[in-house]
Amino acid sequence: QLQLMESGGELVQPGGSLRLSCTASEFSLDSYNIGWFRQAPGKEREGVSCISIDADSTYYADSVKGRFTISRDSAKNTVYLQMNNLKPEDTAVYSCANRPDDPTITIQDMCLKGDYYGMDSWGKGTLVTVSS
Repeated sequence: QLQLMESGGELVQPGGSLRLSCTASEFSLDSYNIGWFRQAPGKEREGVSCISIDADSTYYADSVKGRFTISRDSAKNTVYLQMNNLKPEDTAVYSCANRPDDPTITIQDMCLKGDYYGMDSWGKGTLVTVSS
């Protein structure tokens, strides 16, 4: 199974910023829609933000809208999640996952129901801790 790798998570104070990166060494992300998901202790995994292959379509969970920005850089084979104005409730393990494009599934659907539709690969995650 091809592997995704996340990086960028660390301890940050409330109001701070982080940029997470999702990359793959053995395949190109250009052929996949990519999603960022997070799981906080004791909670279910939730879709945070997702981006289409051509970056024309994005989705953000209501809890992060206006604070997080997803983007992709083909030259670096990387998808980023820029997180600003971080809050303690953003504390979680953040993972990225990929899925081929499917005209019957919107980017929003992929983010909201990634486990239901099935993602091709998942990274191991990177821990983001927001605390003073």
